[in-house]
Amino acid sequence: MNIDDVTEWIQIADDDLYSAQMLDKLVRKPYEIICYHCAQAVEKYLKGYLTYYDIIPQKTHNLLILLELCVEKDSFFENIKTGCGILNRYANEIRYPHRIEIEIEDVNYAIKVTEKIRDIEPLRKIKEIINEANINNNYIDEEHKE
Repeated sequence: MNIDDVTEWIQIADDDLYSAQMLDKLVRKPYEIICYHCAQAVEKYLKGYLTYYDIIPQKTHNLLILLELCVEKDSFFENIKTGCGILNRYANEIRYPHRIEIEIEDVNYAIKVTEKIRDIEPLRKIKEIINEANINNNYIDEEHKE
């Protein structure tokens, strides 16, 4: 497991979620883009989790395919299947003409479910390990400076 790769996946996922949250604060909300960022965030959280276990994630935006790989490592991921299924619609469909209709309720749900997925137990554990590794790396770096 390469902690730097895992960290990067999680950081980019956090950035996508943050982007969705900030866009949601605009007066004229870009619904499709907000939902797209939520789907992107979840994709990256799942890929970060898989990378932690040295599983090279497929080059896919399909959240359900990635989710199944995560379920193989931890059945807890079954709990987010519905959310991933809904977000999966936003991963590709909204990027092309003949977009799907998205309402404010969809936006609110997308952000809420993405925040829930970000905070699930298996991902929280990995974030704790990343934080611990970063603390140790910073300590080692400081030690070598002298």
